[in-house]
Amino acid sequence: MTGIPRAQRPLLPLWAALVAAVAGGPVLDLAFPSVGAWPLAFVGIGLALVALVGRTAWSGLLVGAVFGAAFYFTHIVWITRYLGPLPWFGLAGLETVFWALGSVPIVWAYRWMPRASNALWVRLVALPALVAALWTAREVFMGSWPYTGFPWARMGMSQSEGPLAHLASWVGVSGLTFLMVAAVAALIEWARVARWRDRRTAIPSVALIAVLLLTPQWQTAPAGVMTVGSVQGNGPSGYFDERARGDILRAQLEATEPLLDERMDVLLWPEGGVDADPTANAQVAGILNALSRRVDAPLVINAATSRDDEVFNTSMLWEAGEENPVQFHDKRKPVPFGEYVPDRWFFEMLAPDLIGLIQREYTPGTNVPLFDIGGVGVGLAICFDVIYDDVIREGARDGAQVYMFQTNNADFRGTDENLQQLAFARMRAIETGRSVVNISTVGTSQVIGPDGATVDELPADVAGAMLTDVELRTGLTPGVVIGGAVQTALFWAAIAGLVATGLVARRRTRSA
Repeated sequence: MTGIPRAQRPLLPLWAALVAAVAGGPVLDLAFPSVGAWPLAFVGIGLALVALVGRTAWSGLLVGAVFGAAFYFTHIVWITRYLGPLPWFGLAGLETVFWALGSVPIVWAYRWMPRASNALWVRLVALPALVAALWTAREVFMGSWPYTGFPWARMGMSQSEGPLAHLASWVGVSGLTFLMVAAVAALIEWARVARWRDRRTAIPSVALIAVLLLTPQWQTAPAGVMTVGSVQGNGPSGYFDERARGDILRAQLEATEPLLDERMDVLLWPEGGVDADPTANAQVAGILNALSRRVDAPLVINAATSRDDEVFNTSMLWEAGEENPVQFHDKRKPVPFGEYVPDRWFFEMLAPDLIGLIQREYTPGTNVPLFDIGGVGVGLAICFDVIYDDVIREGARDGAQVYMFQTNNADFRGTDENLQQLAFARMRAIETGRSVVNISTVGTSQVIGPDGATVDELPADVAGAMLTDVELRTGLTPGVVIGGAVQTALFWAAIAGLVATGLVARRRTRSA
């Protein structure tokens, strides 16, 4: 190591870097629900970065693979609840590969930046910014490819119950990820530089920490209240639950009974709360009409529907006296290998029995994720659509004053999945400055205020109903207005910055 400049040397020998990676994955997982120890996200990020400093591309790939596996095989173990280990190995394994490949550019940044410039402030400012941008770019890529991607374990989402979540209202979730990683990377560089007597060297780290801790939430404007009845029927809605036709509908009706004589503006049911297509079943349509008349309010329901030989996962606004929904929204991003099978011919060759279980092929929707209910804009997201930024932002831009998220977590009873998804709902409330009513078939269901606080809730695995005066808000946060642009800018800035750094480093090395 004596021939390698100090700024380019590994902080840890390879064996210690692998130990840090093995430990860092579970530590990072603890930052997310169900534990939700949000400060541990910074510890996990730190372990990931110190293990990569000074590595070669191949050893960085190895360290990244170990960290990615330690994290993802822990974080999404809930996939095994019903479907066994094969989907778990498939998805966690794919995410591990992407994490490992995305670790190599970070390795290059740590090796090339000191070669490109030995200026102190390049080390303290430019290098942490590039590392954070590359980390965020990896998140963006993993959240969009292949198919619709899997933007599940984003660093920003780990802060849903912490004091840093409010930054998402300014820069979106990807912007929050960038700031978190940049702060950790800046602290690491400050420690590596070790200019303790020069207090100016602490400015980048202190400034980033101040931004994280002191930035308040962007305030949207109050616009009244909407009284929402929401019902968690706890019916047999899991994929392998034993049930007869109509059992889920009956469970929802029974759980709705305590609300029948209450005044409300809308009655909300979860995803799959109606287990027959009401647009093709006159009996079910009659039941919904009768219910809407009884509560004297429109219903927001969800069921699988068929139109033009295609099947959709559809949210519907149902009003008494109507034979069909007055408004509907189809799920934008059906879950690959859950609600449809992409390239079915190929995957059936690999796992014919497992793929054969997925008979229904949902078509992605194209209509707006918004209902107009008595002049109030209601933003929508069906189940995993809540993890996709574009669906949420579109609803806000189109006039959502409140969000209603419908989901069915029955296939993951007793796991962390429903709480991890609930964290997305909470972060969406903060990011958009809107209240969220998150209703599940089996829980956990909550009403969340615009500041992320829990307003009302139902515990998991019980039938129940909430009647809540939900605050309405207007106005767009910067996170909604520029969040997409921040995400795109960080992605391309990471690529351009790494290429430019590599070219300059190569030129300086040749001329030395």
